[in-house]
Amino acid sequence: MRRASGETMRRREFITLFGGAAAGWPRVTRAQQASMPVVGFLRVTSAADATNLVTAFRQGLKEAGFVEGQNVAVEYRWADGHIDRLPELAADLIRRQVAVIVGHGQVVQIAKAATTTTPIVFVVGDDPVRIGLVANLNRPGGNVTGVTFIATDVTAKRLGLLHALLPQAAVIAAEPSGCRSGVAIRRGCEQNHWGPSSGRKSRDRPRIRYGLRNDYPSGCRRSARR
Repeated sequence: MRRASGETMRRREFITLFGGAAAGWPRVTRAQQASMPVVGFLRVTSAADATNLVTAFRQGLKEAGFVEGQNVAVEYRWADGHIDRLPELAADLIRRQVAVIVGHGQVVQIAKAATTTTPIVFVVGDDPVRIGLVANLNRPGGNVTGVTFIATDVTAKRLGLLHALLPQAAVIAAEPSGCRSGVAIRRGCEQNHWGPSSGRKSRDRPRIRYGLRNDYPSGCRRSARR
């Protein structure tokens, strides 16, 4: 398993890893797929929100020697922002006997709970060991492997730089991808003295406004919004 660095998903690293996983697909799986393996591409977003990722994914497949429709097929499944749809979508891909499932974040946790045999390749911004995806970074074990780009430790710096660039901003939007991200934002607020115990007046510090997701800790909401 590989750990990517930086603040954004390294698409090429993801595709390189996927190519390696494809090379190791069991012969029996390939036999089940006849002459063309099928990749399950599962995301919680809508197709419209992932156009750039699909384009990069197809390009990466091509660089790895796979051309969609020629020597590999891709089954796309979109939850359109409805997390509760993911178990059904994952189960559908497994029933179709895809050779591998490609996913991110919570998608991988749900897919992992649904199968112990279908290979799963992930990209996550959390510690895959802590959230139970793999046994350890060097030897993932099981049917799950992928790339992690843990970067929550620089959240305070990011918030500070953002405030320095926009010192007059009264509201800063945040979209935590999960509980860990919410905690990181809360701690970032505290380190920048934006929390309720900083002694600073509310008008002297920006206010954090969260997006549509509600899976961040309530403590983060209280600390950041007060």
